[in-house]
Amino acid sequence: MRSSFLVLIAMALNSFAVTDTKPGPGTLPPPPPTPKHEFSETIHGVTIADPYRWLEDQQSPETRKWIDAQNAYTRSILDRLPGRGEIAVRVAELLKVDVVGTPLERNQRLFYTERKADQDLAVIRLRDERSGKDEVLIDPNPMSPDHSVSVAMEDVTEDAGLLAYGIRRGGADEVELRFKNLETRQDLTDVLPAARYIGVALLPDHSGFYYGLNVPGKGPRIRFHKFGTSAEQDQQVFGDQLGPTEIAYPALTEDGRYLLIDVLHGAAADRSEVYFQDLASKTGAEAAVRPLITGIPARFEFDLAGHVAYVRTNWNAPNSKLIAVDLENPAQEKWRQVVPESDAAMESYTLAGGKIVVNYLRNASAEVKIFSAEGKEERTLQLPTIGSVNAISGRWENNFLFFRFDTFHIPAVIYRYDVAKGSREEWARERRPVDSNKFEVKQVWYTSKDGTRIPMFLLYAKGLKLNGNNPVYLTGYGGFNLSLTPAFSTQAVYWAERGGVWAIPNLRGGGEFGEKWHQAGMGEHKQNVFDDFIAAAEWLIANKYTNSAKLAIAGGSNGGLLVGAALTERPDLYRAVLCSFPLLDMLRYQNFLVARYWTPEYGSAEDAAQFKYLYAYSPYHHVKPGTKYPAVMLWSGDADTRVAPLHARKMTALLQADNGGPNPILLHYDVKGGHSDARPVSKIIDDVVDQLSFLFWQLGVTGGPQ
Repeated sequence: MRSSFLVLIAMALNSFAVTDTKPGPGTLPPPPPTPKHEFSETIHGVTIADPYRWLEDQQSPETRKWIDAQNAYTRSILDRLPGRGEIAVRVAELLKVDVVGTPLERNQRLFYTERKADQDLAVIRLRDERSGKDEVLIDPNPMSPDHSVSVAMEDVTEDAGLLAYGIRRGGADEVELRFKNLETRQDLTDVLPAARYIGVALLPDHSGFYYGLNVPGKGPRIRFHKFGTSAEQDQQVFGDQLGPTEIAYPALTEDGRYLLIDVLHGAAADRSEVYFQDLASKTGAEAAVRPLITGIPARFEFDLAGHVAYVRTNWNAPNSKLIAVDLENPAQEKWRQVVPESDAAMESYTLAGGKIVVNYLRNASAEVKIFSAEGKEERTLQLPTIGSVNAISGRWENNFLFFRFDTFHIPAVIYRYDVAKGSREEWARERRPVDSNKFEVKQVWYTSKDGTRIPMFLLYAKGLKLNGNNPVYLTGYGGFNLSLTPAFSTQAVYWAERGGVWAIPNLRGGGEFGEKWHQAGMGEHKQNVFDDFIAAAEWLIANKYTNSAKLAIAGGSNGGLLVGAALTERPDLYRAVLCSFPLLDMLRYQNFLVARYWTPEYGSAEDAAQFKYLYAYSPYHHVKPGTKYPAVMLWSGDADTRVAPLHARKMTALLQADNGGPNPILLHYDVKGGHSDARPVSKIIDDVVDQLSFLFWQLGVTGGPQ
């Protein structure tokens, strides 16, 4: 069977090689055949067929041959699409510029990442503000011939003498931890093997560090590593009571006296707890890890100012508020409210210069306010336009902070802000070849299926005609309390340059409007997210922005689930679908990799009540034979250690078998790539070319930028 299977593939690809140079529905060969292995199981009284379960085995010879055949089929189509060279040139112009990360300050030294225009990967740099000297500390570009190895900062000691950094191979989430002595510029001999680490907290005296580690099958553990010893000797500090649905990470006060541990119950972090340990006490009860905030069904996130923990929480405040907890007197009756709940969602906060800097979301756009340590509002930060403020970096004892601002059509600018004076100066700017004046950003509101009002951002070139025939790229997320705010996108700019509309609705399940908005799109309410997205597509058509033949939808990760559900629920509504790193088999997702983290967000089919609503929308279980599906490109890779690539493999096979129309179903599968976005810029360009050429082909986008 395998040999005939490969012969059929070779014949199909060879026949395609002599067809017209511009692929069309009538010229495409059938996809490689996928054998069905009959299999079914009964879950809560319901019989579930799963003929492609064999594709769950990623390393089996049969699966590997199938992946190779699918990749060959996909490449045979994508590589011959028109306009790829033109796309590559413009995307390279937009991406190959100097890109600088927001710096982290320690002892008058700035640590930051930078990728020069001629580099594939970002390096870690150090700028000494006293001497003005600027140097490269770690350069990953020589670490691998194909630039698949990248680096990231993990922590720096208070005296700027020791750096912890991670090495990532491919797109995996796991990193290897290494450490550099910044006096000698030499790496320590201590190396922690590749694993899923969450948080590294270096002791000020350089004697060791605390770290969070996800132990497969068990859950998170907080451990202590003493420098000069092996990782096998690391002491476990906390976590025996935690399971695989939880996440835990450590932090230290600046003087190293207190260890704090935040425990998140699920990746959605709608409930968390905080524990602490007085490291100055080595004997007796004081040495134990003690509860600081427990038993309250809410989220708690802390930042530290001396011995005071400022805590953001949605406890009795769906839009979040700030409270202060004195670690030297932590009883709950001593907690005090510092910044009350606002009518805008509190997205994040930073402590800097003895002040509290709060980043709110007002209608999904940034609004930043400065408060005194006691919670008195002092001023609002003036921003250039609607957009995103992120990567705010400050220190309680320093009088300045850094923040990054961007929006859809304005590349990122990093500002240095003087907290006492209320003044700012530009520290770094991404100089991309974009004329921002040629574009318009608009926020519209539409009504979802149940009457809920949903906002949506639109980006397009000025002068766009509402003739119902514009190509539209509709994308979203809608989950895990994450917010989609206006941020610069190379693809969005190029799409608008080609006469298209880039559309991002702020779906329920996100955090744009606080915890109530999040909960309205999770668990048994997940269908609301799909309804919001489908309603966005319908609104764009009804208001003459586009039509179904010119509408593409795209999403990744939880957004891949989103477009997978939109595809199976309304296949008539779109022309093309880009589904990246998706969850699609919602009856089995919890069994693979770290997916137990997500059961508080989605639920689990192991529970009879949750099975009912998961089965009601699970995309893999709603593909109907004979349906005329839009063109679909599923995107995944071997190194995705977050969302198991089996979802994309199984869905590809099922759609190819059951598709009743002429549109292609393709799998774009990277044997080295994964979920992490730590890719070399050359790979990013290649991927964008594949995505845009596929969508332009399907939507009939011709010609160059307008």
